Amino acid sequence: MITVTDLSLNYSGTPLFSHVDLQFLRGNCYGIIGANGAGKSTFLKILSGELEPSTGEVSILPNIRMSVLKQNQNAYDAYNVMDTVIMGNQRLYDIGKQKEALYAKEEMTDEDGMLACQLEEEYAELGGWEAESDASRILQGLGIGTDLHYNDMATLDARLKVKVLLAQALFGNPDLLMMDEPTNNLDIDAINWLEDFLLDFEGTVIVVSHDRHFLNTVCTHIVDIDYNKIKLYVGNYDFWYESSQLVQQLIKNQNKRNEEKIKELQDFISRFSANKSKSKQATARRKLLDKLTVEEMPASSRRYPWVGFAPDREVGKDILFVTDVSKTIDGVKVLDKVSFIVNHGDKIAFVGDNENAHTALFKILAGEMEPDEGTVKWGQTATFSYFPKDNTPYFEGCDDNLVQWLRQYSSDPQEQYLRGFLGRMLFSGDEVYKPVKVLSGGEKVRCMLSRMMLSGANVLMLDQPTNHLDLESIAALNNGLEAVKCNVLVSSHDHQLVQTVCNRIFDFTADGKLIDRLMSYDEYLESQKPQ
Repeated sequence: MITVTDLSLNYSGTPLFSHVDLQFLRGNCYGIIGANGAGKSTFLKILSGELEPSTGEVSILPNIRMSVLKQNQNAYDAYNVMDTVIMGNQRLYDIGKQKEALYAKEEMTDEDGMLACQLEEEYAELGGWEAESDASRILQGLGIGTDLHYNDMATLDARLKVKVLLAQALFGNPDLLMMDEPTNNLDIDAINWLEDFLLDFEGTVIVVSHDRHFLNTVCTHIVDIDYNKIKLYVGNYDFWYESSQLVQQLIKNQNKRNEEKIKELQDFISRFSANKSKSKQATARRKLLDKLTVEEMPASSRRYPWVGFAPDREVGKDILFVTDVSKTIDGVKVLDKVSFIVNHGDKIAFVGDNENAHTALFKILAGEMEPDEGTVKWGQTATFSYFPKDNTPYFEGCDDNLVQWLRQYSSDPQEQYLRGFLGRMLFSGDEVYKPVKVLSGGEKVRCMLSRMMLSGANVLMLDQPTNHLDLESIAALNNGLEAVKCNVLVSSHDHQLVQTVCNRIFDFTADGKLIDRLMSYDEYLESQKPQ
């Protein structure tokens, strides 16, 4: 369906990627992965025709209808929701409006009548008579009720606009579907629906995503951008990851064997080259040495942080008691008589669509917000570290560099000690003297994780910690939370993290009630399915 031939892209003379030759075939789903800055979104823009490559070409079969997930949430504020979705097939939408204009005339000419017949025929062929019902089905699947289908886009909040734009991309059965981070800001029900939709989709899907569970569920192929090259692999993300790790290890092992052989040959030459009886052997081995080179590992663009939490002491018998906590924010009751006890070994996931409840409860537990009713009691041996959803107050107006910023959270002020924690989160060399106020979103998250690792707390509270992180950093955080021997309370949309880390589920209903289940995330999702 798409053929990429000798493609390259240069920025200021520096190649982002080069000599790319790929084919994208019908019926397959391709997940594009790579480190931040590797060029994932850029490559998608080249494939969609939004950006021109430096060299090479992208060929798409004729009569192919391409649909691209739009990123500008406010671009359709002048239209209603239904019209916005149907614009996913622009030709169908235009014909519909052209028909309306013709039929609105007081008198139609013969030419108007002929044109109307032609438009009606094409409208039917494009599925125009089913357009609104199809659009409605997609919208409802993504969690947008029928009461909103004819509302103006300008009246919707940002999260609903994202869903409408996704519905627009999916509408009309396109041949080719391109999406950049389609699961961002989607709740778990909408993600599950999208996964099912894509599994049944008969066209070609090309998607950029940081969601490992999503990539594993829907992808038949992985497109990896690394080493300034783009390579295609069969299989989902986990298959690619395991295979790539195996290849890296094989190369390292081969390098080690080569290095040992070279050292052996060098030792032999130095010992026997002056010995006449061994001179022929020395000459032969020198020739072999000239041919044998140590293969250099490519300088991968991927950088893997290390996340590890070490509590200063084990928590005692009493950890946390929450009794009848209620909270109303801006006239909306986000927590209603919430009660629970945290036990030894609990790693609790806050799930569901009521994120205001998650954040309110975290703030109350951290002492940053008072409940309207109820009590929170921490055990005497419990110490917590809190990762807030919005970390702006920690960096806003701060002129410190990274070392100075982290020092305020450390009992040991030595720079070398602090650099160790920053180094684990990929801040090395002179990077540690960078002002914190110029950090990117992902860099700020890594700073906050360094702060948590310094704390020595035995209860970790994290509100959406994977926001702004790349796949490598998410995996590192996942591993750190899975390995730590202390209590964890975490809110996250990352299915794999919640499933592998947590053994208890908190789901907050729309009216602020708590559903508390001692089970894994997958078990909880299964229990919520209609019987």
